[in-house]
Amino acid sequence: MECSFYTLLSSSFGTLGIVWAETERGPMVHRVFLSHIQTPTEKLVHMNFTDARPLSCPIAIELGERIQRFLEGEAVAFSLDRIALERCSEFQKRVLLAEYEIPRGWVSTYGRIARSLGIPNGARAVGGALSRNPFPIIIPCHRAIRSNGELGGFQGGLRMKRALLEREGIEFSGEGKVLTDKVYH
Repeated sequence: MECSFYTLLSSSFGTLGIVWAETERGPMVHRVFLSHIQTPTEKLVHMNFTDARPLSCPIAIELGERIQRFLEGEAVAFSLDRIALERCSEFQKRVLLAEYEIPRGWVSTYGRIARSLGIPNGARAVGGALSRNPFPIIIPCHRAIRSNGELGGFQGGLRMKRALLEREGIEFSGEGKVLTDKVYH
């Protein structure tokens, strides 16, 4: 049985958690937890990975530092080399990979992503897959919005989603809708 470990790190958005496991390919990240208003990050880790123990490794430390820099507004590119995408369903993996393609400073809509995957009426399914994104920030699900320009949802909350988009240069209307012509897919 595979044992999970976790590393906690602080950010301007609260405590984040990285869950990883040692595999035959080396350390692989199984989940990134964003700070949650109602539940402490460490409790979220233990709710989802009951056997997880606190321990760090160079991969988790470096990833954590990159996430921290990203959250502060730095343009950081993330690799998927150490991300355990095989833990996702085939559909979710397709959605996450489509989302991963969206460049910094751009957005897409749930419907556009669905159409790019050949699922013309799949906006809700795409939204559902993104709501369970085990790798937020690394796979930038904050860049997916509703077709009417509203933010939609985000694991880290709408305040965090808006702040991340603003740090990427996205502007908002007085009603809180995204204003950009940089729409991907």
